[in-house]
Amino acid sequence: MIRVLPLGGLGEVGMNCMAIEQRGEALLVDCGVTFDDRGLGVDVIHADFSPLDRLDARIAGVVITHGHEDHIGALPYLLKRHDVPVYGPPYALGLVRERLDEHEVLEHARLIETAPGRAFDLGSFRVEPIRVTHSIADATALAIRTSVGTIVHTGDFKFDESPPDGEDIDVDRFRALGDAGVTLLMSDSTNVDVESATGSESDVGDVLERLVLESPGAVVVAMFASNIHRLRLLGEIARAAKRKIVLLGRGMGTHTRVARSTGYLPWPDELVLPDDMARERPRSEILAIATGSQGEANAALARLARGEHPTFEVLPGDRVIMSARTIPGNEPEVHAIMGQLLRRGVEVISRATERGIHVSGHAHRPDQRRMIELVRPRCFVPVHGTIHHLTRHAALAREMGVPSIAVVENGRAVEVTEDRVMLGETFGAGRVHVWAGREVPTTVLRERAALAQEGAAFCFVTIDPAGTILNVFIETRGVMNDDRTKLDLTTVEAAVKKALGEAPQHATDDLLAEYARLAVRRTMKQLRGIKPVTVARIYRLGASSPTSSPSSQETST
Repeated sequence: MIRVLPLGGLGEVGMNCMAIEQRGEALLVDCGVTFDDRGLGVDVIHADFSPLDRLDARIAGVVITHGHEDHIGALPYLLKRHDVPVYGPPYALGLVRERLDEHEVLEHARLIETAPGRAFDLGSFRVEPIRVTHSIADATALAIRTSVGTIVHTGDFKFDESPPDGEDIDVDRFRALGDAGVTLLMSDSTNVDVESATGSESDVGDVLERLVLESPGAVVVAMFASNIHRLRLLGEIARAAKRKIVLLGRGMGTHTRVARSTGYLPWPDELVLPDDMARERPRSEILAIATGSQGEANAALARLARGEHPTFEVLPGDRVIMSARTIPGNEPEVHAIMGQLLRRGVEVISRATERGIHVSGHAHRPDQRRMIELVRPRCFVPVHGTIHHLTRHAALAREMGVPSIAVVENGRAVEVTEDRVMLGETFGAGRVHVWAGREVPTTVLRERAALAQEGAAFCFVTIDPAGTILNVFIETRGVMNDDRTKLDLTTVEAAVKKALGEAPQHATDDLLAEYARLAVRRTMKQLRGIKPVTVARIYRLGASSPTSSPSSQETST
């Protein structure tokens, strides 16, 4: 028997990380991040790696399927804890080097390039990468030989019959694996609800070429920087339209630099114009490619929309093409940016008016069905999706006659035999929030959320040596600022004085501070309907330092 332990990516979209354990060894597949949209000062979120510390197994290494952030972004944090080799395709490792260098762990990292069809041993596992098509160059699936047979992990994939780089998905190899017998298939579930054909990236190129050629002004294409296939097409379009490419956004620069250095983006040097020289060219000669298709406030597209980009501006008559799907939840920010662009007289083209400007890199339901038909597994575990996606994908496998199926989320082990998959123990997966390379504790995030929702109040009380209250001062932030503020603050001050007057005669200053804190919160609830995070301090004249409530950061009474 072997065990599969999902640390991330099951029950959610993103943060993919999975351990496969056998014979006292564990292999990790991918190690990615996700992002926090609550505005609480979090850069990235990665899986909690502490379950790996509790494994009675040696970590043999990490195998990366491809270079998207939700598959590689957490490697710096993992490698700071575990000195293990990382295997991956050349383009993915190029991006990994960038990340590891930023975190000052590159010097000690062991990075080993993989190639489709070239199997390698990793401890007791034998791993064979298999070429797949996805919205990034050099994407692979994995065939992993284990003690219970072959496991096929698809990674992110789709069937693209005409990929721009000519690297077709290896249908014959998947079929051959199915002929030989596959114990377990773990397959991408992201687009299980979409019944239509996935569409080819080359078709997007045809639409983008038409839109660029017919535009008299500058054209800005907003897209994911990691989609090297689309960047490759835009290079061809720029040459056909006699335009220069201008790269806007840090991520765009990083991905194009790595793709060009690894041979995946054959742009001649004269095709790319430095962004600080773009103003010197006629508008009709500019094809800009910008980050920020998801409405990120500090990305290039948002800065263009606000007129704040330092080297380039959009003008009336220019055209902006939103060549990306808006991730659910990002619609307000994306629509706000589109509105700002329209107010500047810029023509905005989105999927609402031109469906062909984007196709997904993830398998739609027909592709998922085809993968099951090729591999013909005895067992099936859907991966990469919310519980809804996983359940729907499991139902598809059941309809197709797969004998043994398990749906699990992060933190629940799966036990696999040669002909059966079973739910195992719960091992407690978690999430680690990171800002500036450091972990942000959950308690701090709760405090930040409370501050954002309820605001903060500060209560300062001065008492003379005889115990008489001399003054109560109340200050708030994010609570109130209107015509009633002065009157309400006076009411709160009176409530604090009353509460302190009812305190025990020989109460400590810590207890008095707590009485004051609770009075502020209780009165604010009555006056404003909220209980702000409250800090109360007692200043006793003649004492060396003020005393604050030991519970001053709590948000409940």
